Amino acid sequence: MQFIRDLGRLLRRGDFRRLFAVRLTSQFGDGVFQVALASYVLFSPERAPDAAAIAGLFAVALLPYSVLGPFTGVLLDRWSRRQILFGANLTRAALVLVIGLIVALDNAGIPFYLAVLLTLGVNRFLLSGLSAGLPHVVDRDELVMANAVTPTSGTAFFLVGGGFGAVVKLLLDSDLAVLGMTAVVYLTAALLALRLGRNQLGPDLTGAEPGVLEAIRGIAGGLIDGGRHLRERRQPALGLAAIGSLRFFFGLVTVATILLYRNKFYGPDELDEAFGALAIATGAIGAGLFLAALVTPWATRVLTLRRWITVLFVAAAVVTAIPGGLYTQPAVLVAGFLTGFCAQGVKISVDTLVQTGVDDVYRGRVFSLYDMIFNVGQVSAAALGAVILPDDGKSYPVLTFVVLGFALTAVIYSRLSAGEPVPAH
Repeated sequence: MQFIRDLGRLLRRGDFRRLFAVRLTSQFGDGVFQVALASYVLFSPERAPDAAAIAGLFAVALLPYSVLGPFTGVLLDRWSRRQILFGANLTRAALVLVIGLIVALDNAGIPFYLAVLLTLGVNRFLLSGLSAGLPHVVDRDELVMANAVTPTSGTAFFLVGGGFGAVVKLLLDSDLAVLGMTAVVYLTAALLALRLGRNQLGPDLTGAEPGVLEAIRGIAGGLIDGGRHLRERRQPALGLAAIGSLRFFFGLVTVATILLYRNKFYGPDELDEAFGALAIATGAIGAGLFLAALVTPWATRVLTLRRWITVLFVAAAVVTAIPGGLYTQPAVLVAGFLTGFCAQGVKISVDTLVQTGVDDVYRGRVFSLYDMIFNVGQVSAAALGAVILPDDGKSYPVLTFVVLGFALTAVIYSRLSAGEPVPAH
């Protein structure tokens, strides 16, 4: 398999292996943590969430990524990215223990959500640091391969972690046990980061950069600079626009899927069955992500990055309509698998456009902008879903809106990106 060959080639690099281990361990812990959150908030017998409740959870989970985006960019362009990976994981381990204490006291109010906000906010530094540091451990001509292998493997480990957390939850019936496991995994990831050299992941400083405090005060100017840098690099800029559209429409599908499993496919007395079935649906999406990692490096060589992105948006429109529009469990599983494939293929391609088309000294800020667009799209979709989706998630008008959104994005992106030079990869 090409994926295995690519992974084997990259794993010959000791620096890559060390960064890869941090990613896999961290994202495994993220999967375990997300299961704890979903179990405690969405699948408790005393709670029957509607679209508005899910939108609120999405906001809590994703807005820290957007709010902290500019700050992470400034720090990633000035602080040791290795130290950020270490500190972020260590801090998350401590915060998860605090969340465990809150859960033990059975307080799902403001303290719980504040602790979750802090934990996921710290996670922003971690994920941006992993992306910004990747070009320092592989050659330029290996970036597409690395972007197919590493984020996809990380997502696979996220899903494996979710499955592991689900098994622990179902066997022990304890959210505290799941949270305790999360803290252990995050601590392990922090220690693994120390195997990298302090300055090994950059940033590549010239000595003329302002100090951190001065840079934070000038965040608005920094974002403007990042925007100007992107304006001169049209392909990465169009890629960011495409990823924003992807997350918005995929976010609507995600909210609808949760509601289908929570309130339509299963009754209020079948929470364990609903939880297990949704875990299987998530696994189907993960399988699609993995397949995208196998296909995308080959596809981008044959079609180019921009054409592959266009093809994937067209495919997403088709599979969302059929089989997604059948609204049965088997159809949702197949649609999830295929939509996951399309979404991951787009993300791999856009990651590569940004990494090859943006100068390293701007890369942290641009990836922070990337994250803001990525997560604001998801939160906006959840907010809209709260207004337009019924409690059982089944809506043909919303389905039509999503299908047309994917199709229109394909047309607009294809036309705007035509004739623009694509960075070498």
